[in-house]
Amino acid sequence: MAWNDNNNQSPWGGNGQTPPELDEVIKDFKNKFSGIFGGKPASGSQKSVTPPTGGFKYIFILALLVWTLSGIYIIDPAEKGVVLRFGAFQEETGQGPHWHLPFPIESLNRINVEQIRTAQIGYRDAVSNRRGGNVSSESLMLTKDENMIDAKFAVQYKINDVQAYLFNVANPDATLRHVVESAIRQVVGKNTMDYILTEGRVAIADSIKERSQELLNSYQIGLHITTVNMQDAQPPEQVQASFSDAVKAREDKQRLINEAQTYANDILPKSRGKAARMLEESKAYKSEVVSKSEGEASRFGQILAEYEKAPEVTRERLYRETMENVLANTSKVVVDSKANSMMYLPIDKLIDAKKTRTEVIIQEAQPGQDNSRGNVRNVFRNREVR
Repeated sequence: MAWNDNNNQSPWGGNGQTPPELDEVIKDFKNKFSGIFGGKPASGSQKSVTPPTGGFKYIFILALLVWTLSGIYIIDPAEKGVVLRFGAFQEETGQGPHWHLPFPIESLNRINVEQIRTAQIGYRDAVSNRRGGNVSSESLMLTKDENMIDAKFAVQYKINDVQAYLFNVANPDATLRHVVESAIRQVVGKNTMDYILTEGRVAIADSIKERSQELLNSYQIGLHITTVNMQDAQPPEQVQASFSDAVKAREDKQRLINEAQTYANDILPKSRGKAARMLEESKAYKSEVVSKSEGEASRFGQILAEYEKAPEVTRERLYRETMENVLANTSKVVVDSKANSMMYLPIDKLIDAKKTRTEVIIQEAQPGQDNSRGNVRNVFRNREVR
């Protein structure tokens, strides 16, 4: 509709009325806003401003919007969210953005289920405790052989059930400490001191972990033990010197046993080998003697047969062979007294006996012997000795 139509009525309303000034509009707005909160109208205003009831509605809507948005929350990947409605469990939420009714209707608990927590039994380090050091009330315990031992353990665990962790036990972490202490004393009390201090460290830790987890599961505490490590195990401080002497004596005993075993392992195989060699040599000697005896007997039988055929010839041959064997190993010179004294003797070869042996046999024929033997027989033999 044009401004000049409808009997020249202006768009601001009224008949020929001019638009309000900008300052008056701003002043009027301030007066209304101050009236809403019970303030006085601005100066220059001639009439009181009545606060409109619609202002409370907008404020309520804005407050409701802020309250509603405060219920938005985001859960990290390593966390679990537990929503409580008036203190009672409502739901468990996982990773990502979520919304719940804001306080005081519902509340949110964030639980880190991936965090590895540590419980120290028998000691405290400087991080968890300013003083640190040993805790004798936890570390001292009795073994199976009635000896006192000072043992320290580190238990690592994490939460595997957030609802059980929050509602089943009042103080889950303290309960875990008590459970582990009980399991440690039970396992240590079933083993000897030497076993705990030497080869049983890993087995002891595994037994403690298994026993502790069984108790935690029976309590439904919502915790899972990942590892149990034996940090240290030793006798009490008052008897450590005596215990060290006993350990040293035991080590010396074991060292001597090992040395004796080493010597036995060295000498026994040699003795067995020597005995076996002697047995084999005796068997070889036996076989040699038996074979030689059998050969001599066979040869004697053959000579006897020849002797029966020609006794004189056989006797002569045996005599010559015997003398040849006897005189072959001597450097002496046998000369017949009736022989020619101008005969040549190899004196240089006789002196050098280490290199050459000379045998000269001059034998006068005996009367009554046949011509085959000869009247005089000279045998000159040289043999080089190496």
